[in-house]
Amino acid sequence: MDALRDQVREFLGSRRARISPADAGLPAYGGNRRVSGLRREEVAMLAGVSVDYYTRLERGNLSGASESVLDAIATTLGLDEAERDHLFDLARQAGPARRRPVKPATAVRPAVQQVLDAIGDAPAAVRNHRHDIIATNRLGAALYSPVFADGRRPANTTRFIYLDPAAREFWRDYDRIANDAAAMLRLEAGRNPHDRALIELIGELSTQSELFRQRWAAHDVQFHRHGLKRFHHPVVGDLDLDYESMELPSEPGLVLNVYTAAAGTPTADALAVLASWAAAEAATREGGSPRVTPRDIRRR
Repeated sequence: MDALRDQVREFLGSRRARISPADAGLPAYGGNRRVSGLRREEVAMLAGVSVDYYTRLERGNLSGASESVLDAIATTLGLDEAERDHLFDLARQAGPARRRPVKPATAVRPAVQQVLDAIGDAPAAVRNHRHDIIATNRLGAALYSPVFADGRRPANTTRFIYLDPAAREFWRDYDRIANDAAAMLRLEAGRNPHDRALIELIGELSTQSELFRQRWAAHDVQFHRHGLKRFHHPVVGDLDLDYESMELPSEPGLVLNVYTAAAGTPTADALAVLASWAAAEAATREGGSPRVTPRDIRRR
């Protein structure tokens, strides 16, 4: 509970600090304000609660806070959808009716693997909320081959981002990817604060990466639903891939990610080359024939 109170205090304090009186439609009297953003009494006034009550909430005691109060605070602080969900997750953990911990899967059912394998022309992968990649189709394994390169299983994308120097070349928008990864992990920590493996992963990253410590301390949270990812793959070079992330209702905590490119684009052509390389690699493993190199694939 002490750790939870610290999370609440730091999260609400950081959100309050980013809003100026002008942003909130308040006059800023005087030139010397001791806080960078809104004062607690200003947040309390705008949210329609007493100063003492808001102070108690920001000190980490969300137990008993009603949805209407939390919603008013979220609106006052300008929280986006992910931040609002995070606040409500923290409140649930503080209350008597806590969300039952979800034990993340480390494998998928055969039927889910069949779905992955049926996606033949696009890289696809399933991850759990710790960002472990637990299943892929052939093209997904080829796309994420640098993440799998160290042999550690399950491969974890956030560990790769922060602890493997190759990540800075693999993701062309490395700074954004690093920000997103920490923000997504912070969101999951609010949902599953008692997941021992998640705690261990955060501890590992915190002790080994100064960059992760900085990003974690920002208390940013973010959804990962769709967008564009820009890779530099060691076999086929630059890839600009649209992605869609879809939760699997029958497998709580698992997310299916599918990457596509518009027909006729250089990325679509590069994906075709990557598929040929992946097929050749699979044939090499199965038949023991001489290894086919990326240069061989490009010649075909």
